Amino acid sequence: TGCTKISPGCAHCWAERMAWRLQGMGHARYAHGFRVTTHEDLLARPLRWTKPRLVYVSFMGDLFHDEVPEEFIGRVFDVMEHAPQHRFHLLTKRPARLVRLSPRLPWPANVWAGATVEDAAHLHRADHLRRSSAAVKYLVLEPLLGPIDALDLLGIDWLILGGESGPGARSLRIDWVRSVRDQCLAAGVPFSFKQWGGVRRKEMGHELDGRLWTERPAEPGQLGFEGMMDGG
Repeated sequence: TGCTKISPGCAHCWAERMAWRLQGMGHARYAHGFRVTTHEDLLARPLRWTKPRLVYVSFMGDLFHDEVPEEFIGRVFDVMEHAPQHRFHLLTKRPARLVRLSPRLPWPANVWAGATVEDAAHLHRADHLRRSSAAVKYLVLEPLLGPIDALDLLGIDWLILGGESGPGARSLRIDWVRSVRDQCLAAGVPFSFKQWGGVRRKEMGHELDGRLWTERPAEPGQLGFEGMMDGG
């Protein structure tokens, strides 16, 4: 758990707000607030789950943060390799480190890797991601903070887009969303629109031009309910 801010998309981090809230409630795993902390006791948990799950790894942090030891990252990958019944999602704002470590890590087909890109200035994260060994590579443009009109989708298998929600949420413009959607359609990349966001995100909904966009990459079989593996 835990992270540090590295770009404008981090400004209103929901995970940081939640971590401080949990610390205030006396939750033992958040005794250090949002400082980067590894949780050794959680590593083997997916091995005990027999029913297939969708697992978001380090849901309240970034596994590829510089303060997460390489040895610990290797152990996370070992667990994922030995739990083929689950699909694991790794989402990072630090895909450069992911790529540096990639040759030394096992990359089974059940491990999907994603990078967060909030504006055109951070498209280099997509360049790093496409060099990884992940079976499925996806981009998360959330919160999208500006137009991205020259999106290289070569080697990208899926794109998710969403607006910012919560206190101080920055606005998402419809022309930004349409531009990205149209680029995905032209490239044949599945496009998912998550939300418009805002302070009242439920009222804003998640329709775009009169329909929902929930496209996904093809996957073998149907997974069960979602889980989380917050080992780091």
